[in-house]
Amino acid sequence: MNYHTCFLLLLGLFIPCSVVCLAMTARNLNSDQFVLLEFKDCIADPQNVLANNWSASTSVCNWIGVSCGIIHKRVIALNLTSMNLRGTIPPHLGNLSFLLSLDLSSNNLSGHLPKELGKLHRLRIIQLSYNRLNGEIPAWLGNLQRVQRLEMGNNNFTGTIPQALVNMSNLEILNLQFNQLSGQVPYSIFKISALKIVSLFSNSLSGSLPNDMCQHLPKLEGLYLSRNELSGNIPSSMGKCNNLQILALSYNQFTGIIPRSIGNLTRLEKLYLGLNNLEGQIPTPIFNISSLKTIFLSNNSLSSSLPNGLCYHCPMLEGLLLEHNELSGNIPSSMGECYQLQILNLAANKFSGLIPKSIFNSTMLQGIYLNDNSLEGNLPPITNAPKLENLLLWRNKLSGNIPNSISNVSMLKELDLSDNLFSGPIPTLGNLRLFNKWYYSCVGVLSLDSAKISMGLWR
Repeated sequence: MNYHTCFLLLLGLFIPCSVVCLAMTARNLNSDQFVLLEFKDCIADPQNVLANNWSASTSVCNWIGVSCGIIHKRVIALNLTSMNLRGTIPPHLGNLSFLLSLDLSSNNLSGHLPKELGKLHRLRIIQLSYNRLNGEIPAWLGNLQRVQRLEMGNNNFTGTIPQALVNMSNLEILNLQFNQLSGQVPYSIFKISALKIVSLFSNSLSGSLPNDMCQHLPKLEGLYLSRNELSGNIPSSMGKCNNLQILALSYNQFTGIIPRSIGNLTRLEKLYLGLNNLEGQIPTPIFNISSLKTIFLSNNSLSSSLPNGLCYHCPMLEGLLLEHNELSGNIPSSMGECYQLQILNLAANKFSGLIPKSIFNSTMLQGIYLNDNSLEGNLPPITNAPKLENLLLWRNKLSGNIPNSISNVSMLKELDLSDNLFSGPIPTLGNLRLFNKWYYSCVGVLSLDSAKISMGLWR
C-alpha cells in the first residue's frame, strides 16, 4: 500500500469522525441551551435582562452571564448575580453537566435547593448568597467534592450544618453567615485542611469549639463566628492557625481566659472577642502583634493594665475597644504615638491617673471614650485633633478649667464632661459648627453652680 493510498484511507476515517464529533458537540450545546431556556421560563426577570438577551436564535455561548469552555464548547459558568431575579431555582440546572461555577447571588430567589444540583460533580464555585432561600442545608452538597467556594450566606436557611460537608475536601471558603442555623458546628468541619475562610457569623449555633481545631487548619485566614450562642473555652491551640488574619468570636458565651497562644498569630489584623464572659488578664503578647489594626475585647471581666509600649509594638492600630471590663492602672503615656488610631474606648473600667497629653495630638482620632473611670488631674489642651467627633469623659475625677482649645475642635459633635470636678468659666463654643447644631437640639443639662460647671448630654 503506497503513501497516497494510506493518506486517502486515513482521510476517509477522519472526516466521518469529525462530523460525528461536531454533531455531538452541537447536540450537547443544544442540550445546555434547552436547560437555560427552561431556567428563563421558570424565573421572574423584572429587568428583562434574560428576556432581551437569551434567544434560541443566538449561540448560548454569547448569552449574557453564560461562559463556555474552549475545547468542548459546553456551558461551564453561569453568572447571574444582581439581576433581581425571582422565583425558585429550577431542577433543570442539574443537567448542566460541565458547569464549573454557579453564581446566582444578590437576587430574590426563594425556596429549597433542588437535589438535582447534586449531580454537578464538576462544580468548583457555588455562590447563592443574598437571596431568600430557605429549608435545610442539604447533605448532598457533600457529594460535590471539587467545590472550593460554598457561599450561601444572607438567606433563610434553618436546621443544622450537615456532617456531610466534611467530604468537601477541597473547600477553601465556607460562608453560611446571616442565616437561622442552629445546633453545634460539626467538629469535622474544622478538619478540612484546605479551608481559608469560615464565616458562620450571625446564626444561632451553640456548643463549643474543638480544642485541636487549629492543628488541622494550616491555611485558615479568617474565622467569623460572632453573634452565635457558642460557649466553652476559646481553644488553646488557636495560636497554631499561623495564617489567621481575622479572629471574630464576639457576641457569644465563651468563658475562661484568652489563650496566651493568640499572641503567636503574627499576621493577625483584627481580634474580636468582645461581649463574652471572658476573665483574667489580657495576655501581653497580644499587644506585641505588629499587624493588629483592631482589638475589640469589650464587655468581659478582663483585668490587668495596658503595657507602656503598646503603640510601639502595634503601629497599625486603628481601634482599641476595651470598655466595660476591670482594667486598671494608668493609660499609657505613649498612647498618642498610635498614629493610625481612630477609636479609643476605655470606658467603664478602673483606669486612674492623668489623661496623657499625647492623646490630643493624634490627627486620626475620631472618638475618645474614657468615661466612667477614676481619671484625675486637668484635661490637657486639645492641640491637634482635626477629626475628633466624640469626646466622652463623664464620671471621672477631672478638675481645673476646661481648656479653651476645645473650641478649636471643629468636627466635634458630642461632648460630655459631666460628673467631674471642673471649675472656672465655660469655654466659648462658637467655632464648633457641627457641635452647636447637635448641642442645642440634644442638650440634657448645662448648669453653673458656685463656679463649678457640669455639662451633660444625652448618652
